[in-house]
Amino acid sequence: MNEWEPIIIAFFCNWCTYGAADLAGVSRMEYPPNFRIIRLPCSGRVSPKFILAAFRQGADGVWVSGCHPGDCHYSKGNYYARRKFALLKNLLEHTGLEPDRLHFSWISSAESTKFVSVAKDVITAVKALGPTPKVMIKGEPTGVLPV
Repeated sequence: MNEWEPIIIAFFCNWCTYGAADLAGVSRMEYPPNFRIIRLPCSGRVSPKFILAAFRQGADGVWVSGCHPGDCHYSKGNYYARRKFALLKNLLEHTGLEPDRLHFSWISSAESTKFVSVAKDVITAVKALGPTPKVMIKGEPTGVLPV
């Protein structure tokens, strides 16, 4: 029997974290293949609706990562992101979804080692929680949050 592996939707800043993921790949560093990466211009562009939609569609975890504070290519995008996701973690508790399924980090494009380390930490944390609970809506299994 195959062991369950989580699916993580990852929203990465084009300028920093995506570059770190690319550098890790080019450097042939090993990290789990469980991520479905969505590349965005800035982590500040990630709407909480994107994250909720990922969970609704069956993602076991979501990882949002961008530039370090003060290094955003769009001035304050990562500050906006940090504020949004602090509030979103609180909202997840009220929906019945464990807040530890949502991860947020700052990784610059030169930090491929940190990228690999955080990727492994995200997988370990989500694996410990198990698969995302499913609910039935109109007879069809969907994710945690109804439409």
